[in-house]
Amino acid sequence: MPPPRPLLLAALALAALAPAAVALAPAVAPAPAVAPAPARAPQPVVALLEGAATPLRATGPGAGPGDLRPLGRAVGDASVVGMGEATHGSHEFPATKDRVFRHLVREHGFRTFALEAAWSTGVLLDAYVRHGEGDPRRIMREDFQYTYALANTAEHLALIEWMRDHNRRHPHDPVRFMGDDWGYTGPELYDRVTGHVAATRPELAPRLDALYRGLRPTVPSAEYQKRYLAKPLAERREMAERTGRALALLRSSPPKGGDGREADAYAWTLRHATVIDQTARGYAFDFDDPRQVAAGMRYRDEAMADNIAWWHRHTGHKVLLSGHNNHVGYEPEDPEVLPRTQGAFLRDRLGARYRAVGFTFGQGSFKATDPEEREMLTHTVGPPPPGGNEDTLDRVRHDRYVLDLRTAPPAARRWLATARPTRSVGTAYPEERTTYDIALARSYDVLIHLSRVRAVDLLPVS
Repeated sequence: MPPPRPLLLAALALAALAPAAVALAPAVAPAPAVAPAPARAPQPVVALLEGAATPLRATGPGAGPGDLRPLGRAVGDASVVGMGEATHGSHEFPATKDRVFRHLVREHGFRTFALEAAWSTGVLLDAYVRHGEGDPRRIMREDFQYTYALANTAEHLALIEWMRDHNRRHPHDPVRFMGDDWGYTGPELYDRVTGHVAATRPELAPRLDALYRGLRPTVPSAEYQKRYLAKPLAERREMAERTGRALALLRSSPPKGGDGREADAYAWTLRHATVIDQTARGYAFDFDDPRQVAAGMRYRDEAMADNIAWWHRHTGHKVLLSGHNNHVGYEPEDPEVLPRTQGAFLRDRLGARYRAVGFTFGQGSFKATDPEEREMLTHTVGPPPPGGNEDTLDRVRHDRYVLDLRTAPPAARRWLATARPTRSVGTAYPEERTTYDIALARSYDVLIHLSRVRAVDLLPVS
């Protein structure tokens, strides 16, 4: 029997990656009622924020770089920059990240875009970006299902096509695409691991094949994830035990001599096997036990951080990481559900070489399923209620702006360091909670506020 829905959503989604069995109907849902909020911030705080803010001329790519240079200075010498989103389903968040990534590539030496998506999907899209292999629309349609349905967007496709075009023009200085998550591990990852072992250590191939037996997906992504979740806990734990033994086998069998290319191929194979093991271990928590849910949530964010840190260390690339606010920031929205975030783990590993950029918005629309996940809807919310973070941020006269939270005037920093109600939307809406008490300055280094957002442009699913 599948885990109860609230715990399952928590375990896989943090309320930022809730399973979504979606029928992409262009329906519109009414906004839920909003509870009364505390009093508004005084006007002097608004004036201080306005003085510290840098307006953005545009969200999507195409505008000149001048208005992004203050953001570039805030990024400084960071090796990894995490950029969040207040919803998974609003156009302006991925469009702004696209624009920022192009700027960071041109002026700050960034070379990898990392998405909150499956590692195996990243492998396929990276092959397209680097070598033109495959069809990105097909890859996205087939892999961005269920938990990843809101990644199948025209906004992401535009970025991927720009990356491919960049690499055609700069074949000796390519940009790369990665997925940092483990919610789905496609058949190509198993094939890469078993293929490498068959070619380099054929004596190990029968043992590895036996350990991976029955794990390689043979059905579509959404169906595979649902079937996995429906397995009894004991079976899921037995699968994790086998992937762990497979990983240990590979770790104990490094190349026998060879050149740097052989060592590199082994390193990638070992990482692919690590992610296969992450998937099995991530599904091996007991979703009927709230303490296990919290442990599983923590495990997911730590694994995503580990994948980012490995990629940065192995490639030497500076990385722009795209994920939900509740992943890339330093403090979790609800510590009882997610004890520690990906951003906090990255700060542990990288120190000041990690920067977190959060997003807030005033009003507008976004895609998300209904609470029962029966269909994909366009949801619309009005102006923020008084007393929340967005209410004050929306009173700044700029429609969209960047705010370095570390260098704002002292009185503004005190306001920014106080927790206040803040919107946070995952893939289903409305949920039991749609606002959380968040202290912006404790969660992010930089904030981008947008007065209005519209729904993301989903690509066809067939």
